[in-house]
Amino acid sequence: CEESDELRGKIISYNIETKETSEFATGLRNAVFMTKHPVDGNIWLTEMGRDGLGDNIPPDEINVIDINFKGVPNFGWPICYGANIHDTEFDDRTYIRNPCMEPFEIPPVVSLQAHVAPLGLSFIPEEGWPDNLWFDLLVAEHGSWNRSAPVGYKIEKIDLNSRGEFLGVTDFITGWLTPKGEKLGRPADIKVMPGGVIYITDDMSGVIYKVVRMEIAG
Repeated sequence: CEESDELRGKIISYNIETKETSEFATGLRNAVFMTKHPVDGNIWLTEMGRDGLGDNIPPDEINVIDINFKGVPNFGWPICYGANIHDTEFDDRTYIRNPCMEPFEIPPVVSLQAHVAPLGLSFIPEEGWPDNLWFDLLVAEHGSWNRSAPVGYKIEKIDLNSRGEFLGVTDFITGWLTPKGEKLGRPADIKVMPGGVIYITDDMSGVIYKVVRMEIAG
């Protein structure tokens, strides 16, 4: 859609002292949750892609706002999705240059499976966690609602190196979606706490899970 409200599809910065607002990032269809990287302070956010293109496109995304970026970063919505792909089904205008090329659109840092509906995200801190997990990112996947075979309904771990560069995606907590497709819950937000405790909200079951890390001798 073409956004009719100038505040939609954006992150707005609000100055508490002056009461003034300004655009902080644009081109975001449905970025509900944000968190700061504990080392460099960059802002990571989950982003849900649009519907209507089938089971496998467009990918859901994890985007990063570089706090040193000059200007207002644009992540492509509504005319671009994924890694600089022009949505010609929606936007059939003719351009001299591809409007989804960098620097016009900033591609996602991580492309997730389409329709997993990523929401809350939280970095694993140093305190209480083994060093091979430090600063990896946990993402709550709320789960699909209009895909022929449901996906998501789990917590995924985004594996990152010491520089915050993407290495891969692995399952971290599963079980809210049975092999037969029965939905037992929908993780919404996740907070990883120092000391090894994780809190997960589930807005389908109306509960908060407390996950405690335990070391097993053996």
